[in-house]
Amino acid sequence: MPERGRYMISVAAEIVGMHPQTLRMYESKGLVRPQRTPGGTRLYSEADVERLRIIQRLTTELGLNLAGVELVLRLEDELRRAHAQIEKLQSELRQEVQNVHKHYRRDLVLVREETLPDRR
Repeated sequence: MPERGRYMISVAAEIVGMHPQTLRMYESKGLVRPQRTPGGTRLYSEADVERLRIIQRLTTELGLNLAGVELVLRLEDELRRAHAQIEKLQSELRQEVQNVHKHYRRDLVLVREETLPDRR
């Protein structure tokens, strides 16, 4: 389950090679949203850790500032939602086509051609 929080901030920071304070800053900017326990402890999921790796790549390899990172992440999220919507619509369309084909199959009546005697 990639969405279930399982890593405390110190573990998540170690996994991605960042300081825990950096993770707190990213959370305050809205770049990552770890789950919280009832006591307030941050729990980072696999998806959160992957998102932190993406942020790290965007800032270090591409040299983006946090405003640029925020824009890229927002666009990726929108693209992911659009793809999910397209997949859902395609699935619904396939189902409708199957329903139409089933309906036509019931209406089809096979007719065998019989040869009639010649009239001369």
